[in-house]
Amino acid sequence: MLERLIEQTILASRWLLVPMYLGLAAMLLVLIYQFYADFFHLVGTLGAADDSAIVLETLALIDLVLVAGLVTMVVISSYENFVSKIDIKENSDTPPLFGKLDPGTLKIKLGASIVAISSIQLLKAFVSVGKYSSAELGWLIGIHMTLVVSTLLMAIIDRITFAKDRKPKA
Repeated sequence: MLERLIEQTILASRWLLVPMYLGLAAMLLVLIYQFYADFFHLVGTLGAADDSAIVLETLALIDLVLVAGLVTMVVISSYENFVSKIDIKENSDTPPLFGKLDPGTLKIKLGASIVAISSIQLLKAFVSVGKYSSAELGWLIGIHMTLVVSTLLMAIIDRITFAKDRKPKA
């Protein structure tokens, strides 16, 4: 009796994640606000901005879009993996990966997204290379390469460990 109550309580505790997922979903509003604030700032300075400033601002916008996609992927996949399956209609416009990201695949996609964001940050540094010391650029490259290697190792470990559990693609 006590064991069953403990198990039911532990299983029900997964619903405690929902407020955090809703908080992340609300962060999309913050990202939308920041995107358009940066966008309108860029449009307002088009006549006075040089090419490198436009490129840097565009990269910042791309960065925000990548982060928003990352947040969306984490919220939907985590909710489906840890809380409850999302009931979707057959004729809905859901993305093809919807409902198919297990935690291992999600980690790899998360890592790849972080590498993409890091790449943009590194590119922004290279566009304005004069603002950085050699040591700072070295750190940026080192951190980026650490993220690349970590993501690659996660993918390799996931493939070795869980490939047999996944259905082959038709």
